[in-house]
Amino acid sequence: MSFMRERPVDALTTETMRRKHLRRVLEIEEQLYPRPWTPRTFASELQQMRNGNRYYLVAYVGDSMVGYGGLMFSGDDAHITNIAVDPAYQGRGVATEIMLDLCTIARDRGCTAMTLEVRHTNVAAQNLYRRFGFVPAGVRKKYYENTDDAIIMWAHGIDTDEFQQRLQLIEMRRS
Repeated sequence: MSFMRERPVDALTTETMRRKHLRRVLEIEEQLYPRPWTPRTFASELQQMRNGNRYYLVAYVGDSMVGYGGLMFSGDDAHITNIAVDPAYQGRGVATEIMLDLCTIARDRGCTAMTLEVRHTNVAAQNLYRRFGFVPAGVRKKYYENTDDAIIMWAHGIDTDEFQQRLQLIEMRRS
């Protein structure tokens, strides 16, 4: 599956994640998480992409990979497995661009809902997800490193015109 979305000139670009991206993906992962995913985990996820069960993308600013994100598909649902942005690029709209792509990919695939888990202390990420229509639906106790709780969030009706309008509004505001 290949994916391209029009963006402003000189903006971030995304492409489908490949094995060749893993070194940099792992560097970002190591900067962000106490227990980062292993090379084996990412290799397994990329294998699942071949089966159509997953989709991962990487984000670039110029020649620098600055983030990545992924989806797992289950029936009509898309589960955001991860969104990660290099700390040097956080707060610059990279995660918004990744979310726009992931939502569009899920819609194009025919999904009707999306879900994710977010660390209860990650207020910035929670606010990002709320902009995309995600709402809290529960808590997974001690989900992260067996210490931090995860808030489960869902966005239903991603196949509707209203959700498409939400995405278009987010795109317009980021230009």
